[in-house]
Amino acid sequence: MDSALRILVVEDNPDLAANLVDFLEGHGHLADAAGDGVTGLKLAAANDYDVIVLDVMLPGLDGLELCRRLRGEVGKLTPILMLTARDATEDKIAGLEAGADDYVVKPFVLREVEARLKALARRAQAASPRQTLRVGDLAYDTGTYRVSRGDTVVELPPIPLRILEALMRASPRVLSRDELERAIWGDLPPDSDALRAHMHILRSAVDKPFARPLIRTLRGLGWQITEDDAPPA
Repeated sequence: MDSALRILVVEDNPDLAANLVDFLEGHGHLADAAGDGVTGLKLAAANDYDVIVLDVMLPGLDGLELCRRLRGEVGKLTPILMLTARDATEDKIAGLEAGADDYVVKPFVLREVEARLKALARRAQAASPRQTLRVGDLAYDTGTYRVSRGDTVVELPPIPLRILEALMRASPRVLSRDELERAIWGDLPPDSDALRAHMHILRSAVDKPFARPLIRTLRGLGWQITEDDAPPA
């Protein structure tokens, strides 16, 4: 089976949204849903989705404006599949010019939507450049999986490495337990002590040997990685 995708569905028709989410989750993907443009923009800005399904006609903020803001103000390049009830060429062009990557016209076949989403995700992954994430003197090369603090190479097992990447990509935002567990294990997290154990391994490698800790616990809120000098909670 192909890798599961994390998908955001922004659709104000509750029946259609439920059908999309049920179909996608039934095929092994993880799907969040928003029923209006404002909520959709907040979710799209705050989370790292593989692809977004976006209806054009939405309350609060229409799909075209949401798309423009996500690309402009927010700076997110998440692939977007636009849903439209209009088959006119001008409407399709408007969606693409707003920043959408592809579109389907209602009514559509759910299998086609999934196929298009997979294709968008594959293209985005192939085009994604190798990145070096940095927080203070900590660096993580996503192409080679090399972690270092200053001139010291830091060795990490796979799960702590994925936790580190999630924290560094979000920095300085705080990630809750639910966000971290979902980023690592999807909708099937292990027992409640697993994250704590992996976090201990991560801190022992990234912070303990060094004078200045970067990973902080905010009790009741979650974790963050930051170079500011505020003491950890």
